[in-house]
Amino acid sequence: MKIWEILRSKGHEVVTIPPEATIRAAIRMLVEHGIGSLVVMERGRVRGIVTEREVLRLINRDPASSSETRVTSVLAGDVVVAGPDDDVQHLMEVMTRKRVRHLPIVEDGVLLGIISIGDVVNHLRRDVESENRHLREYVHGLLR
Repeated sequence: MKIWEILRSKGHEVVTIPPEATIRAAIRMLVEHGIGSLVVMERGRVRGIVTEREVLRLINRDPASSSETRVTSVLAGDVVVAGPDDDVQHLMEVMTRKRVRHLPIVEDGVLLGIISIGDVVNHLRRDVESENRHLREYVHGLLR
């Protein structure tokens, strides 16, 4: 199964934020959209991801910092991305190994969407349920 199959069913909408935005602005966007991460975009390119986890760590260290601190201060190293033709099994391995829960999907430098570990699990669950239903129907047909 390929990543584009998940994007096709979940959609391509991604909430982005510029690197000069404050942590307070990021918190507002996370809450307003009911999401766990924002993709940081600069000049049309993915610069990184801001997640609830990083925001909470920053606020825990310095509660007053959210109004001045820029989102770039909580970006971790190089952003990990995947392509739409990558295999979902590979995506799961990367997410597990890199300990990330959200991956931007990029092709030729263009942001196509974002996949969360929950998206992957839900897609795989639906596939397994469908396969089980077909197997039950097949076995039921043999027993008639």
